[in-house]
Amino acid sequence: MRYILLLFLLLWPVLAFAFPAKVIKISDGDTIIVLTEDKRQVRVRLFGVDTPEKRQARGRQAADYTKSIAALQTVDVQEMDVDRYGRLVGRVTLADGRVLNAELVANGWAWVYQDYCRTTECRAWEQLEQQARAKRVGIWQDKNPQAPWEWRREQREGGRPAEPKKEAAASYRGNTSSHVFHAPGCKHYDCKNCTESFASREAAIRAGYTPCGVCKP
Repeated sequence: MRYILLLFLLLWPVLAFAFPAKVIKISDGDTIIVLTEDKRQVRVRLFGVDTPEKRQARGRQAADYTKSIAALQTVDVQEMDVDRYGRLVGRVTLADGRVLNAELVANGWAWVYQDYCRTTECRAWEQLEQQARAKRVGIWQDKNPQAPWEWRREQREGGRPAEPKKEAAASYRGNTSSHVFHAPGCKHYDCKNCTESFASREAAIRAGYTPCGVCKP
């Protein structure tokens, strides 16, 4: 049974229903509208990735990037799911063979949406995200970009931050070269490449950093 489940996860992107369509509108960085061959308009939420919302910092730039590589292209849409808003959740392959979902992550305009991205391909996308972070491209140009799911939660709660963000003496420092993070007081805390700050140990680990072997944060 375990073997069958593993085989299904490996083949899921291939087995998912796919159809050709033309991209006619970019709603935001991770949502497009396509026109199918039978002239139906379908709203597609990109599978496994999450870009900043339009009213969020870098949101319009993320949408512009999606527009620059996908607008008016004929693409292949692999149907992965339907979300609670009735949108088709899809993996979109561009005319030149690149996967739009992966391109957004690789160029720094999207997070891998780990709560929903659990295929083997998602693990490769996580590596692309780490590379984009290290190169400081797209959203990673900012010191501490806010994940869109956190921004949306704040909006639901009336625009109030769910938890105050404190980066004073309690913050952790991450080495952008080694991807190791250090606690305050560690002899490596102010190293040359320790330019990434995290409000908590959990935030550093979620970002792909590992604890320092000296200070053991």
